[in-house]
Amino acid sequence: MLNIKNLEIQFLNQEDKSWIKAVKHINLQIAPGKVLGIVGESGSGKSVTSFSIMRLLDESSAKISGELQFHSINLLDLSPEQIQEYRGNKISMIFQEPMTSLNPVFTCGYQVQEAIMLHQKTTKHDAKRKTIELFKEVQLPRPENIFESYPHQLSGGQKQRVMIAMALSCNPELLIADEPTTALDVTVQKMILQLLLKLKQERHMSMIFISHDLAVISEIADEVAVMYRGEIVEQGTAEEIFHHPKHAYTKGLLACRPAPELMLKKLPVVGDFLGRPEGEELSHLLEINKYSEDEIASRRSRLYSQEPLLQIKNLCTWYPIHENLFGKATKFVKAVDDISFDLFKGETLGLVGESGCEKQL
Repeated sequence: MLNIKNLEIQFLNQEDKSWIKAVKHINLQIAPGKVLGIVGESGSGKSVTSFSIMRLLDESSAKISGELQFHSINLLDLSPEQIQEYRGNKISMIFQEPMTSLNPVFTCGYQVQEAIMLHQKTTKHDAKRKTIELFKEVQLPRPENIFESYPHQLSGGQKQRVMIAMALSCNPELLIADEPTTALDVTVQKMILQLLLKLKQERHMSMIFISHDLAVISEIADEVAVMYRGEIVEQGTAEEIFHHPKHAYTKGLLACRPAPELMLKKLPVVGDFLGRPEGEELSHLLEINKYSEDEIASRRSRLYSQEPLLQIKNLCTWYPIHENLFGKATKFVKAVDDISFDLFKGETLGLVGESGCEKQL
């Protein structure tokens, strides 16, 4: 369906007017109905590659060469008017941060409805009906109410599902998802991934899924490409990449994932694994860096023998949601209700929970 040949992307340095290569002669293919996962650190060129497919880069400060073959059409040969027939219609995209992608001054329903009317030349009434059907398909609660809601009135997961509905509104053949679950908690993330896979199966779409989260990619991708400094250093099936990696950078990415069963003296970084001989087993680098059980017990004993650095006792934060005629609050929402914990010097305390559980408060 999509064949990327020898793609190179350069950006203009405004200071000295030189050109900087961000993506260097990459080659990728995606078959109908398959999911291609692209992984790599921030700045490796993942999102820039996806923007070039959508022709979203400013051509006054970016140079793109190579071929982007979508079926038999080279997308780079199309004029700005011609690419509009493909962008949002046959090729659609879910962006990383829905709050910056959705227009805050228009309702969520209007924005999806507008995309349908633009590409499908349908009536406003039919576009609204299809928008509400899409909201139901992406499992948004109270779709009629959300149609009239503004982005700031929705949670992060709901906004992301509005973006998915917009991306699917014109039945695209190829969906590009650029880190669509980065800002979501794990339960909402799981729901979004299951939804994307379900919709892909039902619509027989192809998908490019971009992420730095290897666990997410392992769940959703059929093929995986690993990008490093604008180049693809390794690609293959998900099974090959995650269980039999060959390139040192891929091995470093996998090894740097925090393991809950290990307590390390020093967190590894990718640079620790680069430049090592091909085929070398790297598991020993983590083994020599981990605390032993005796060291863990000794460290905990030392930490908790001190006076706490910070003590939180019976913390409550309630917000009034109803007042009587005299302005006195009569009903509250309990945002934080009777929380207590201690923090000791030298200790790292983790606060975890779903979105809306009031970790920040």
